[in-house]
Amino acid sequence: MPGDRFFDTNILIYAFAAADHRSARAEALMAEGGVIGVQVLNEFTSVVRRKLSWDSPQVDAALEVIAELMGPARPLTIDIHTHAVKLARGGALSFYDALVIAAAAEAGCRVLLTEDLQHRRRFGSVTVLNPFLEET
Repeated sequence: MPGDRFFDTNILIYAFAAADHRSARAEALMAEGGVIGVQVLNEFTSVVRRKLSWDSPQVDAALEVIAELMGPARPLTIDIHTHAVKLARGGALSFYDALVIAAAAEAGCRVLLTEDLQHRRRFGSVTVLNPFLEET
């Protein structure tokens, strides 16, 4: 199952967040492995620099840990972009959420782990799961 799970940015953020009640669960999920995309790495880097005020060595160290646990990030392709545009077209999703869903689908993942979308919602073959809910 770990290779079948795509991680959204928020799971990675919680794994590295100090004193967040979700950190232990996020760390455990990452230790089990899964798939991430370049978009997730881009968002992670942006958030930790802007909102957490991390300096470059902190960002670099975290990115090394992520690569070690998750393996190489899946590339962001024109096919993913096109799929995301279609997903976001109805307005029910932000474009960036749609990019993550499209990347999960492109990677062949059946599960998208995120706290940002409706739990158990399906997008084609991808099902959203919030790993911080009791029932998951």
